[in-house]
Amino acid sequence: NNRWYKEVGLGFKTPKEAIEGHYIDKKCPFTGDVSIRGRILTGEIISTKMKRTIIIRREYLHFISKYNRYEKRHKNLAAHISPCFIGVQQGDSVTVGQCRPLSKTVRFNVLKVQKKVVKGAKNFTKF
Repeated sequence: NNRWYKEVGLGFKTPKEAIEGHYIDKKCPFTGDVSIRGRILTGEIISTKMKRTIIIRREYLHFISKYNRYEKRHKNLAAHISPCFIGVQQGDSVTVGQCRPLSKTVRFNVLKVQKKVVKGAKNFTKF
């Protein structure tokens, strides 16, 4: 068994699935050949339709000096997600780290997933 894993550093824990799993992913930051350097960003997952890639929405406020107010803006960002993060869904919050370009649009790698908290079961009731 020549499977190995590494610590990406910056205070991020290597997931249990990355240590014990059997997947092969050369773009995984824990078991593959990419290093995390540069920016660390957070965002919300809006699409998980691609294989091993997710789309993250980052919202921010932009100041308009004429009106002395802010407006909402957003950017979408494609990020590679390792198979060690199983069961991610839309709405989950993720932390991504910058790495070398992995494809035409992907320059980030998922380092941590924060599950969306569902407060109680949503059930329909009569008025």
